[in-house]
Amino acid sequence: MQSLAMIENWPVPTAAAAVVRADGTVAGSYGPASHRFPLASVTKPLAAYAALVAYEEGAIELDEPAGPEGSTVRHLLAHTSGLAFDEHRVAAAPGTRRLYSNAGFEVLGDHIAKATEIPFADYLHQAVLEPLGMTSTTLDGSPARDGVSTVDDLVRFAAEVQAPRLLDARTVLDAMTVVHPGLSGILPGYGHQKSNDWGLGFEIRDAKSPHWTGSSSSPRTFGHFGQSGTFLWIDPDAGAACVALADRAFGPWAVEAWPSFTDAVLAEIASGH
Repeated sequence: MQSLAMIENWPVPTAAAAVVRADGTVAGSYGPASHRFPLASVTKPLAAYAALVAYEEGAIELDEPAGPEGSTVRHLLAHTSGLAFDEHRVAAAPGTRRLYSNAGFEVLGDHIAKATEIPFADYLHQAVLEPLGMTSTTLDGSPARDGVSTVDDLVRFAAEVQAPRLLDARTVLDAMTVVHPGLSGILPGYGHQKSNDWGLGFEIRDAKSPHWTGSSSSPRTFGHFGQSGTFLWIDPDAGAACVALADRAFGPWAVEAWPSFTDAVLAEIASGH
């Protein structure tokens, strides 16, 4: 895919990207696909997938108490637990605001570790990484932001989400469906969004503006971006997913570069190339 070569123009030391179709075939790859990059918050969809495996295994329930009083596993996954961004303090009542929270994912990891009697990083490895052959991916710290991975590995994950083998397809559909619709909140890096829609561990594009995906991205697009200069989106209407990893912190360069890159990728997918 010629569009992937646009990463050559990004003002970053190293970048790699790939597109994987809904049938699991790789449409194209560019850059060092085996280079390990810090994922920052792109760690969250991996952690969320492990949480959903724990749910299907019966280790946890989505609506069981977890986190602050009145909060559940579902609240933690959807950033509606009321926990603050990076502090283990309550800033709102559960279900009333979309407060994007690293602390919430750390509480979630601890909750799953207690329920399964397995450290969360080990559970993630056993439940998601090992079955998918993601041999270059590790979690060394917070389930909110301390993952390290490669484009090759995240292509495997993006293929799984589009055609699930580890989870029931209905569970993945729930993960890409808005939890607590209509809640406003801050989308990190992009400011206040009137409807800051989120699923279970995945951000949902809907009508957000501005946004890190493209102007031609469908409202059903879901995924995540990370402050380390990384993103993963899955566009069900396009029948494809895109992974892009870089080693420069998110900033104005990404706000400018990412949407036009995504639009070029989607145009090339639509043209059949």
